[in-house]
Amino acid sequence: MNPALRPVHKQRSFASLRAISALVLREMATTNGRSANGFLWAIAEPVGGIILLTAIFSLGFRSPSVGTNFAIFYATGLVPFLFYLSISGKTAAAIQYSKPLLAYPAVTFMDAFLARAFFNLVTQVMVAYLIFTVIYFTQETRTDPQILGIVLSLAMALVFALGVGAMNCFLFTAFPWWQFAWAILNRPLFLVSCIFFIYDDVPQPFQYYLWFNPLVHVIGQMRKSFYPSYAGDYVSPAYVFGVGFVLLGIGLAFLTRYHRDLLNS
Repeated sequence: MNPALRPVHKQRSFASLRAISALVLREMATTNGRSANGFLWAIAEPVGGIILLTAIFSLGFRSPSVGTNFAIFYATGLVPFLFYLSISGKTAAAIQYSKPLLAYPAVTFMDAFLARAFFNLVTQVMVAYLIFTVIYFTQETRTDPQILGIVLSLAMALVFALGVGAMNCFLFTAFPWWQFAWAILNRPLFLVSCIFFIYDDVPQPFQYYLWFNPLVHVIGQMRKSFYPSYAGDYVSPAYVFGVGFVLLGIGLAFLTRYHRDLLNS
């Protein structure tokens, strides 16, 4: 390698780091407001959803599909789902959100993408930690949380979310109509990701089709990590990581090839 190129590479690395840091600070100020109230709302929203679902379903059912505690059962489904939904949605809007800043040579589309991914990853990890900790220490859950299994579930959700986010980041900018189409297509996802029930209770042939939903595996892995008696043999981390990395590679390839055209359109 030519030694003369090294300083240029280092300068570009530091420039990207500074750009990402600035974009993260901008994200904090604009997304959650300049006070703590906005950030608290990011935590209160999933907590409120779990409380509401617990109250509704406890009226109609004696016990959840696994275990005896409704709150932890729905938390193991809702937390990874919202984890995916937040990161995929925010990264998908990275170019649209930062388009004025991308006119500057010092800021690239990758800086904007990574900044949104990092900020929302940290936020959602804090949300997951607080929700699980509060439920575990305030209620009788009869669960045995396995940290490595929980981390694996969130890692699966992260890779899949980044893949979907990268693809939609290109598609939303190149084809504005796709954003509305995606919103319609995405609505049933809440009902077919095994948040309210477990995969094992779904009859055939629907069980076969549900298997191809990566979020079913993400949520199944999360429940395996809390309930020692739940086998979850259908869970395939390799499938989720494979789908996520393929989508991420294709999305970034399109963004790299066409991002200048998208910015000038």
